[in-house]
Amino acid sequence: MQEIFLPNGMEAIQASYTEYPLDEFNQNPFIQALPPLADKSTIIKKLAMNPSFDEQERQMESVYRLQMISRLYQFFQPLPIHLEIWDMINNLLIQGYLARNPFDPAYKRYLHETGKQIINRIFDINSRQNFRTTAGCGTLIGLSGMGKTTSVGRVLSNIPQVVIHNEYRGQHFNQIQLVWIKLDAPSTSSLKALCLQFFMRVDELLGTNNYKKYVSRNASVDMMLPLIGQLAQNIGLGLLIIDETQNIKGRGADQIMNFFVNLINSGVNLAIIGTPGAYGLFGDELRIARRLTGNSEIIFNNMDYDNEFKFLLESIWRYQWIKKPAKLTEEFSKVIYDETQGISDLIVKIFVYSQQKAISTGKEELTVELMRNVANEKFKLMREMLNAIRSGNPYKIAKYEDIRRIESATIQSANEHPRKPLKAKNNEKSQNNDTKVVPTMPEVKKAKRNTEYAEGDLRLLLKNGVKQGKTPYEVLLEHSSIDDMVQWNVGVCISQVKIEPFIN
Repeated sequence: MQEIFLPNGMEAIQASYTEYPLDEFNQNPFIQALPPLADKSTIIKKLAMNPSFDEQERQMESVYRLQMISRLYQFFQPLPIHLEIWDMINNLLIQGYLARNPFDPAYKRYLHETGKQIINRIFDINSRQNFRTTAGCGTLIGLSGMGKTTSVGRVLSNIPQVVIHNEYRGQHFNQIQLVWIKLDAPSTSSLKALCLQFFMRVDELLGTNNYKKYVSRNASVDMMLPLIGQLAQNIGLGLLIIDETQNIKGRGADQIMNFFVNLINSGVNLAIIGTPGAYGLFGDELRIARRLTGNSEIIFNNMDYDNEFKFLLESIWRYQWIKKPAKLTEEFSKVIYDETQGISDLIVKIFVYSQQKAISTGKEELTVELMRNVANEKFKLMREMLNAIRSGNPYKIAKYEDIRRIESATIQSANEHPRKPLKAKNNEKSQNNDTKVVPTMPEVKKAKRNTEYAEGDLRLLLKNGVKQGKTPYEVLLEHSSIDDMVQWNVGVCISQVKIEPFIN
């Protein structure tokens, strides 16, 4: 790809067009200017980031090795979920551009009519009579520290952001294509702040003056929304990425979510990134949930103690700048998982901090005890959250919305026994000798109540507690499922109120 620089100093590339075996791709310069589709092995090579490392560096002075260890913060090992993120972003780009072919007469007519309506201030953002969009939305929701933003950034680093078109198939085609743009959801849940951020970011990348041209102190959101849609079409915007969507709360949430839906309807693809705190935004209305989870929904939970976790640990373990490198054992693996709970950011940090501690103390060796001590020293602020994840107690986890694990729904058959076919009784006839068919319902046996509970089930704990003469409150308090109300000291001391057992 030929690199060029815009007048504002930003880097862009000269468009080069890839020929695909699909005709619908080969008629669209926006799609053909994108990087060629890649297979799995190529994607892994493009995503991987291995820091510089040489075993001879272990013999250097400690002051330099302490700096070398920081290279691990650049380490990135592709995992299966990263391939899903790659596919999501690339599919969104391609599918969104299908209906936005700049050489399609119907699409050019739509842009012309929309522009006239905006100028005449008669534009209806919900009207899409002459344009059927192929745009969609992808969502990436996961625990804080799992590398959502970093993963998306690695994928985007392999996709040019600004492409310059001059000629396409012998035709003059002077066009700037802004392939993707990334914004952060405003902490104030202000739609106007998000709109202003959009104009400023476009101007920063392309050297334009849209902010001064369209935005003023008195500009309302209703005025800016159609301008954003039209500007996105004019610059060939392929994907708008909104990060930190857990910040969208309160009264402004509905307005921003409606804006997302309208943006998709105008033909612009959307990718939403956030912690589990953002997951509730999609459930209020079906049209929002359908649009915003229509193309791909990726849940990025913390890793289990499985082969994927061990593979990540093996990939990073060779980067040891201590003089006595340790071998990765099952004991090391279990300790690191216990102290990090499979959160990738903490896995890297405990490995970095432990090496720094080993070099600073002169021991030059990793041990299980050293890693435990490092975790106790460095993860103090996260101790309560890690304990909550470690306990698996929903009550404790619910206190921290960005560590809530989202489980995939499983669909089970509600009726394992199909109904018997309806039959007529032969001995029942009407006076006119016509056979009267009387349907009979199948016998429904009452399912036996399942009294076998899994270990840790509150019902089992309460049942056993009653047998021991404990109240439900005492049982729940003993297993940390509720707070000790004595500490509240407000009004009547609830812990001293006698609660009668309610389990038969």
